[in-house]
Amino acid sequence: MAFLTKSLPRRTVLKGIGTTLALPFLDAMLPPLRAATTPPHRFQAFYVPNGMAMEYWTPKGEGTALELNSIMEPLAPYKDQMLVFSGIKASWNYIHAGASGSFLTGTPRGGRNEIEIIADVSIDQMLGQHFAKETQLATLEICMDTPANAGACTGNLSCAYLDTLCWKSPTQPLPMDWNPRTVFEKLFGDTGSTDRVARAKRLQQHKSILDSVNGKLASLKQELGPQDQVKMNEYTDAVRDVERRIQMAERQSNIELPAFDQPLGAPPVFEDHLALMMDLKVLALQSDLTRVISFMISKEQSPRPYPQIGVPEAHHPLSHHNNIPELIEKMSKINTYHAKLFSQYLAKLKSTPDGDGSLLDHITILYGAGISNSNGHSGDNLPQMLVGGGSGKTKGGRHLKYANKPSQANLLMTIMDKMDYPVEKVGGSNGKLPIDTLPEA
Repeated sequence: MAFLTKSLPRRTVLKGIGTTLALPFLDAMLPPLRAATTPPHRFQAFYVPNGMAMEYWTPKGEGTALELNSIMEPLAPYKDQMLVFSGIKASWNYIHAGASGSFLTGTPRGGRNEIEIIADVSIDQMLGQHFAKETQLATLEICMDTPANAGACTGNLSCAYLDTLCWKSPTQPLPMDWNPRTVFEKLFGDTGSTDRVARAKRLQQHKSILDSVNGKLASLKQELGPQDQVKMNEYTDAVRDVERRIQMAERQSNIELPAFDQPLGAPPVFEDHLALMMDLKVLALQSDLTRVISFMISKEQSPRPYPQIGVPEAHHPLSHHNNIPELIEKMSKINTYHAKLFSQYLAKLKSTPDGDGSLLDHITILYGAGISNSNGHSGDNLPQMLVGGGSGKTKGGRHLKYANKPSQANLLMTIMDKMDYPVEKVGGSNGKLPIDTLPEA
């Protein structure tokens, strides 16, 4: 492949909902050196709430005889990049708190009341630290629901377990952004657009502020006692992270980004809101601002109805269907709709060039729920799969069934391996989940 000595400008734009969006990247639109490098391997979690209508989810056939059931039918174009699991058991199965609380942490337990908030470090945060020296944002946390203010939301446990998948430490859940304007500002600041001149101006402002802060920190530290010194060191670490991001921004300042105007806020229509969030996720990945994204299409106990697909009932109450076939069938419609919306996101990734392939070829996505049969909050046989080319690290087009009920934490261990960042333990893991060969019966 021949590489241009000068990148082409990106000026062709499409008018969309509340934003202006450019056409996908072409190789000629990338700086020559970046186009020639090997694309990075990214990771994303895509979470769906309130369990699954398992009768409509579980595939037929094993191994390469994978046959998609009706819920996964919208994903048929991506079957060759799907690795579907059956038989995996939740690490922590406590109603809805354990579902989202253990999805990325693999924690075997949580708190015992609304003020005891305990889980474990989530793999997105581990991977974020791994990539931190190469991207401006270590991780990006996005959701579609406004968070609860405080108190208990599930059983007698904190709302924190429902509002996020991401934990920076065993006692520090991370907030997820639901407002696309906030997500844009996290990626590009309050610049109004992705325009290079606006980005450069913002960068210079941040450098000036940082120079002032560092000067004051140096003199202030000399006047503090031992306890305050500890607090100040934590603050200094945060300042250093800002310095690192500024340095990364300077290195990437010549990259011409897609034209994208700052959103005004969250559109009132769910599908419009979701489309905007998906565009922002693709933009963050293709501009290499981050390589790790966690996303919740809805949080556990979500009451969102879906009248647009013929399901006016609230999602969470419907998920407690008492095994009534008619209600399970309605539940499956919601599950199928989520899969359809996910397939639209996969289409965006597939249509976005990345090196000699696409973004979809160079990403591993963990898709699924933290509950199987929602009627009894079952943690057995979790509906989960890996989607994407995984930079050649995983082989799709297969259905793997495990008879020994391995922990979902073991799957998280394997994901870390596939991301070239092996760890000794994730949550309550006791080994790695074998996914390269068919499990033994």
